Amino acid sequence: MAGAELIRSLRSLPLEDALERVMTAAGCETGTVHRLSSDGALELEAHAGPVPPGLLAVIRSIPVGKGLAGLAAERGEPVRICNLQTDDSGAARPGARSTGMRGSICVPMTAAGRTVGVLGVASAREREFGEAEAAWLCEAAAALAAHW
Repeated sequence: MAGAELIRSLRSLPLEDALERVMTAAGCETGTVHRLSSDGALELEAHAGPVPPGLLAVIRSIPVGKGLAGLAAERGEPVRICNLQTDDSGAARPGARSTGMRGSICVPMTAAGRTVGVLGVASAREREFGEAEAAWLCEAAAALAAHW
């Protein structure tokens, strides 16, 4: 994972560029940033990498508590899946498999001690996101939250 300099730079970059940098540093091919709206749904603010057109319509608005992003917002902690293609935990929504991605993690974006959105990244390969990676992604997510 990249260091503190990258984390600091995320605040000043356009959101899409910042997301791309996070994805590259995390070794991931896709990423999303959702903002928690006043009505309690997660609204898509930015995405990068391959997202099937049909899925894009589905992820534009995600209820808190549904899917990986919704669970990360609800719990206020990272939600990880080693392989979306074989996961049977019920955390991933059916459309997640259509991305072809395997390893995935969503982390809450926090500002002033509250969740304001969710950062999600995914890899085409099966992988476990360890504690150090999750902690770094939470730092990156907090930096991205400065865009709001």
